[in-house]
Amino acid sequence: MLLRRIWTTAVAALAVLAGLALPALAHVTINPGSAEKGGWAKLAFRVPNERDDASTTKLVVTFPKDHPLPFVSVKPVPGWKAELTEGKLPQPIVSDDGDKVTESVLKVTWSGGKIEPGQFQEFEVSVGPLPKDVDSIAFPAEQTYSGGEVVNWADAPKTDGTEAEHPVPTLKLVAAGGEGHGSMSMPAAQPSAAVAKQVSVAVAPSSSSSSSDGTARIMGVAGIVVGLVGAAIGLLGWRRRRPAS
Repeated sequence: MLLRRIWTTAVAALAVLAGLALPALAHVTINPGSAEKGGWAKLAFRVPNERDDASTTKLVVTFPKDHPLPFVSVKPVPGWKAELTEGKLPQPIVSDDGDKVTESVLKVTWSGGKIEPGQFQEFEVSVGPLPKDVDSIAFPAEQTYSGGEVVNWADAPKTDGTEAEHPVPTLKLVAAGGEGHGSMSMPAAQPSAAVAKQVSVAVAPSSSSSSSDGTARIMGVAGIVVGLVGAAIGLLGWRRRRPAS
């Protein structure tokens, strides 16, 4: 009876710890999650591989059309090719400087590399200026696996506050001097108009381009559970060997 209670406790602890560890692995996210309105920001799209039998081979991130970003540049990722696709906006947008914007970056595609099971990769972009009249902007993403599966990270937040199955990567925008992170007062390297239209980068593969800290999280959880089970077995053995009083 005692062993059953201890085992139940161990299983419950595993569920709690797994719930804490796995969400960090589960979704395509933007890091940092917030930036200052009107500023420049370096954003990283963090992409975990969720499949045990397939690798992530492509990521397509769609940029907002209702609040277009005038300048977008990408940081090269070893082993991956990055392409910026520009196109006409549904309707012209007047920028904060009074300029009429008719075209903008519509999406960025990373391909040619691999994110193996148990690993993740970050794809960085420099963007700006960020809009001043909204509190957040969404970047729907498509994650393609080597088996042909495509996962669309485009679900809007649920009205009841629970998390969507495939939440859209969202950047929160805060007032200047607020809680935003990753904003830059001036662009570190503002791309030319030609670069903003299309960028294609191909770099030699590198085995160190992806990390596996998600695996370390899971191994840590497994170690705690093994320890709990071992303690339960030891306690049961002690109770059996204890002389009757």
